This record gives sequence, structure tokens and C-alpha cells, in this order.
Amino acid sequence: MAAIGVFCASSSTLEQKWLDLATRTGQELAARGHSLVSGGGCVGMMGAVADGTRAGGGHTLGVIPQSLVDLEVADLASDELIVTDDMGARKNIMIERSDAFITLPGGLGTLDELFEVWTTATLDLHRKPIVLLDPEGFYDGLLGWLDQLADTAFVRTSALDRVIVAKSISSALDAIEERVTPG
Repeated sequence: MAAIGVFCASSSTLEQKWLDLATRTGQELAARGHSLVSGGGCVGMMGAVADGTRAGGGHTLGVIPQSLVDLEVADLASDELIVTDDMGARKNIMIERSDAFITLPGGLGTLDELFEVWTTATLDLHRKPIVLLDPEGFYDGLLGWLDQLADTAFVRTSALDRVIVAKSISSALDAIEERVTPG
């Protein structure tokens, strides 16, 4: 099966519904035989998706910079934990080790990761599926703004088409399974 990179919030002050979404995502990854590639944190949605994956018997790979290990937020329960020098190296390894990507709700770090894999896909540096899991319209404003950018030619419509918007965990994983070529 596929190694799926999941980008999401690591905040510990989120509403429970977002933590539950992350946990269910991890559980479904494992139930379908996929492994998780995460940012290597043990807090917030990042910790919840890893815990959900492990609870379902799935393999977890965490990739985390030393600075976050020093803050004691590393997911030491990961089956494999790679410690990098910086955030850039973290993203590069996550992209390299993932066959596909799911982005859950999150903030600036999550958006940074989403745009990194999205930009590199539009530059044809990889052909890995990118799914935005958006069950409650969390990303509606962002997607609307990006559509407006396409109307002004700042973004190509073909670039926007590189991201699949899914409203449920099962439809997100179905989309990946239809497109992924495990590496």
C-alpha cells in the first residue's frame, strides 16, 4: 500500500472535533493498509493522526527538526523517527518518503507544507496525488481566493486541478488509491 504524508495542525488548543478528525484519518489509513508519514510531532492533530494510525496497527514515520525535539514535542512512539537539521529538510524528506498527501485543517505550517507539495507538483517535480480533506468547508475561503487568482492569470487552472478536494476521509483515500503508484 501507500505511504501517505499527512499535513495538519500541531496546536494543543484545538476543538475536539479536529482532533477526532485526525484520529479517524489515522485509523482509516491503517485499516486500508497504508502507512503514515507525519511531521513527527506528538501534539495536536499531528499527534492524533499518528496515534490513530498506530491504534489501527499501521506503521508511522515521523520527520521532525531537532529544534522541535528540543522542545519535547517529538512523537517518540513513532515506528521510525527521522530528526533533521531544519524545517526545509523535514519537508524534503516527507515529500520524498510519501506516495501521496492529505492535508487536514491547519494553520501556517500546514499551508506551507500544502503549498510546497502543490508547487512542486505543478513544476512536474513529482506526480503524487494531493488531497485537501475539507469536511466542513474549512478551506472554502482559500479555494475561493485561488479561483480568483486563476481568473486574473496569476495561477493556471491546471495548477488548481492538481489538488483534489474531498469532503470525507473515505473519499480522500479513495481518490489517492485511484491515483497512487507506491514507490
